[in-house]
Amino acid sequence: MSTKVGDIVEEFHTDNKMSTVNNHHETSRKELEDASRLPALETAYTDILRHLGEDTDREGLLRTPLRAAKAIQFLTKGYHETIDDILNNAIFDEDHDEMVIVKDIDMFSLCEHHMVPFFGKVHIGYIPNKKVVGLSKLARIVEIFSRRLQVQERLTKQIAVGISEALQPKGVAVVIEAAHMCMVMRGVQKMNSRTVTSAMLGVYLEDPKTREEFLYLSRRT
Repeated sequence: MSTKVGDIVEEFHTDNKMSTVNNHHETSRKELEDASRLPALETAYTDILRHLGEDTDREGLLRTPLRAAKAIQFLTKGYHETIDDILNNAIFDEDHDEMVIVKDIDMFSLCEHHMVPFFGKVHIGYIPNKKVVGLSKLARIVEIFSRRLQVQERLTKQIAVGISEALQPKGVAVVIEAAHMCMVMRGVQKMNSRTVTSAMLGVYLEDPKTREEFLYLSRRT
């Protein structure tokens, strides 16, 4: 192995080790923060149950406040994650300038108005500018922003802007179709209603043909 190749390989392994160590430390810090907040959340859920008229000492509810506290931490874990955390050097130089589409990404989030779920599918398209990203990372970016208290309109834009800032592509398109439990379980109680939102950046916003190609391909089964 030549010295030059050997240096490159050593640098690659060193960078990977440092990245792994940094990610481990970051994960440990987040776990400690979650653990420190858990008692207060558990107490809050206990108070909610009592104010609903429930007996928090009955067998079925003994551990419910703790379970609910852990659940809400998981459902809002996106507050403690960033795109840099999950990309983890998964952006690659690639001479590809045609559209990339990942569609039907499952999405679950909580409406910030009533804290009940909304869920559906996310379709993402982007046109690379000499850089591509590992495809699974697009789904992870969706999760970062959906695991928060959200409104669908903001979620759509945050996903598009996040991808745009990370990759600097020629354009990004995001479409979300979702069912909102705040319209199904309460309020107007319309079982079959769906909300569709889109965010178009760059060439998708500027060129109607590019936008139409994405919308056509994302709708195909």
